[in-house]
Order: sequence, then C-alpha cells, then structure tokens
Amino acid sequence: MRIAVGGLHTECSTYTDVLQKTEDFKVLRGDDLMISDFFSFLPHSSATIVPLLHARSTPGGAVSRTTYDQFKTEFLMKLELALGEAPIDGLYLAMHGAVHVDGMDDAEGDWIEAARKCVGPNCPISVSFDLHGNLSQRIIDQIDLFTAFRHAPHIDTLETMERALNNLIKVIETGERPIVGWVPIPVLLPGERTSTIDEPAKSLYGQLGEIDKVDGITDASLMVGYVWADVQRANAAAVITGTNRSNMKSEVEKLAQSYFDARNDFKFGPTTGTLEEMMSIAQNCETAPVVLTDSGDNPGGGGVGDRACVLKYCTDNNIRDALIIGIADAPAVQQCFKLGEGVFTDIWLGATLDPTRSKPWHGHVRIEKLATDNKRGNKVALLNCNGLRLIISDRRYTFHDPENVEPLGVDLAKERLVVIKCGYISAGMAAIANPNLMALTDGAVNQDITTLENQNRPNPTFPFQTECAFEPRCQFSARAQK
Repeated sequence: MRIAVGGLHTECSTYTDVLQKTEDFKVLRGDDLMISDFFSFLPHSSATIVPLLHARSTPGGAVSRTTYDQFKTEFLMKLELALGEAPIDGLYLAMHGAVHVDGMDDAEGDWIEAARKCVGPNCPISVSFDLHGNLSQRIIDQIDLFTAFRHAPHIDTLETMERALNNLIKVIETGERPIVGWVPIPVLLPGERTSTIDEPAKSLYGQLGEIDKVDGITDASLMVGYVWADVQRANAAAVITGTNRSNMKSEVEKLAQSYFDARNDFKFGPTTGTLEEMMSIAQNCETAPVVLTDSGDNPGGGGVGDRACVLKYCTDNNIRDALIIGIADAPAVQQCFKLGEGVFTDIWLGATLDPTRSKPWHGHVRIEKLATDNKRGNKVALLNCNGLRLIISDRRYTFHDPENVEPLGVDLAKERLVVIKCGYISAGMAAIANPNLMALTDGAVNQDITTLENQNRPNPTFPFQTECAFEPRCQFSARAQK
C-alpha cells in the first residue's frame, strides 16, 4: 500500500498588505517529512509512505502568487514522479483551510483540485484541516475523507492528522467508498470566542466522538472558520464522512443546527477589554504571573507582529514591572547582535514589516541577553528599558509557550506581568497564567470583527448581519454521484 503525503498549511489575514514569501515557510521535502516532529506518526504507519512536499508558515498576510505557484508546481511534480514509479493507492493532504493567495479566491480548492487531476478519479484522497479553516463546494467535490482538529487550543494536531491517514488506510484495505457531505453555517466568529475549553464550544465539540459511532459514519467535524479573511468561502461548517447517506444527512444537519442555535452564546474565555482596562487590572493584581495578550497583533492568527503599542503604553505610563514579548524587528535584532550584551543603546522598535499600519517606538535600552533559537530558527534579544524588559525577534513568531523564551534563560513562571502577542493562550501558558487577561488591541486580527471591511463574505453571516434565517441542508460531494 503506497500513500503519498503533502500539503500547504498557513492562515492568511486579508487585513494586512504584508505578503508571505517563500522564505517565510518551513518546507519539508521527501524524507524530511519522515523525520519531522510535525509528521512524527508517519514512520509508524502500516502503509508505505511516499513523502512529497509540505510547506507551513506562521500565519500572516496573503501568500504571494509566485510563492504559491512555486510550491504547487513542485508538489505536483513530485506527485507525478511518484505515480511514475508505481501506483499510488491513496493521497493524504495535511492542509490548513485558511490559505489566501494574492489574486486567488480559493487556494485550497485549487491545490486539491490539481492533486485530484493528477491522481485521477479512482484514487481516494483524505484531507485534514484546522478547525479555523474555510471550506467550499469545490474542496468537498474533490475529496473522499475529511477530518479537522477538535480542540482549540490545538492539542490534537498530530492526533487529527494521524486519524486522517488511518481513515484512508482503512478505506484502501476494505475497498469501501466513503463520501463527504457538509452544511455551510452562516456564522463566523474568532477563535478567541470559540475556544473548546469554554462553553458552548466545549459541548458542541464533545458530541463529535459520539457522532463517529453512528452506523455508516466515519468522521464528524465542526469548522469555526477563519474570520479575518474577507472571502466568499468564509463560514462555519459541519462536515461528515461516511457511507450511509441517510445517517450522514441527519447527523450533519443536526450538528449544523446546534452550532447555529448557540451563535449568541459564544463569549471570550478570559477577562477582556481595552488595553487601558486590562493594564489597570494587571497593575492591581496580587497574584502572578499575570499573562496579558496583545490580541490584535497575534502572529498565530495572522497578525503582523511588529506593533509596539503595548510597549509605548507601558513607557508612557511608567509601567516597569512587565516583560513584553514578541515584537518582530530584524534590523533591531541585528543592531543588538552587532553591539553585544551589556551595551546601552538607542533603538527603534516596531513598524519594520507594516509601516503603513504600525508606528515605531524609540528608546534607550540595555542589551541584557542575546540568543539563537536553533529549534525555531530565529534570533532573539532581551532588552531592559529602565526596568521594563522586552524580548524581540528577528522573525515573526508566536511566543505562545513558556519554553519559547528558554534560549534567553527567562522563566515566565517567575515574572509578575507577561505580555505576549497572542489570542487565546496555549495549555502551557494557561498552566502558569494567574490570571489571563486579553487586551482588545488593533492589528490585522482585530477582535472587533463587526467593524472589519466586509465585501465578500456570504450575506447574511452572523454577527456581521444579526438577522439570519437558517435551514440546514446537507450538500454531498460531486463524487457521491459517480
């Protein structure tokens, strides 16, 4: 049994002009997939894996068309070469679902459709998505199996990907022919209001495992969608894979209705408010460490990561007991490495990636520590501005786990106030947060979503339009008719 593996994985906000280029991606080619932590389950598979190409990046702006075309061309070339060596029994695509390519409406649809044309109509294709991905009928029409993450924060990434592969292996072994059905749901909310740690998402996602047990159903998925892309396919969705059309239709329509009915119940998990309000709470907290998120500039959701608004607020208001983490500024990091540790210097920080929407900060700092993070491939610097400490990076990166600052010798559990560019926080950060606060800051992933430019999303979509009539109707893949 030979199964080819590849894909494209990132998340793209349309509210920044900073395009993602080839150098922003971590590209795995051939056997690199087999030794990657991201695909650690592949070597243990019962199938013979034919690794192709997988490109993944920190979320950001749209992917440049040149970059996308380069990855797609190389992926298809490797797929065609694999087919020339021996038949492919199945294709597994590890995708995200929120890729937006400059000048293209449906990148995932384009990628998967091209893969289908390459392998032909009889080769089963299984895909895995992030639950913050957006779907289209074009995507559904090309695939035989679908599954998505069931946890946000994403503690089940590898579990989901392995499930997608194992479902494909089972189909090849049994010869069964599953189909995919889905129900688009006219609701589109940010991940920060739909975390599966909190209700109602906790219960909504909790029912998926039980749906999987229904006769003739292989997998049930619930897609929150990606809200910061003003595109036609931006929507929540319920998705079902199986062989019993009647049971599939019944279960996916009930699942979609349950999500729609809960649309007004989704709330932010942590205490949330303006930067001024959250800083006031943080300054008066008697517990520590307080973890405050700069949500509008979160690279993990598509933010640019170069905004210095929290830094400016702290210096303007003489807040000195904070550690501000994650401003992306390559020139500033290069300056620090050139000068060395222990040196005092004037420095400009921020607005190097998106100067149109960001404003730089200027100050006098001491370079306390420099490090190269070999695991993540970025250089970082720890700076001190009259007691206010900063960690800056030469590359956009989501500092969402305490271990991310270990190369600098920093223990976040011992800090009083930690500010990170993030939305909802990871399990590792939640374990030390005491408490977690979220500041509704400006940026490419602004949480005030109803104020976003909204020209291409389906109309009506809640909460952009509050009056939404909804009758769930399952739409099956075109492959179900063949």
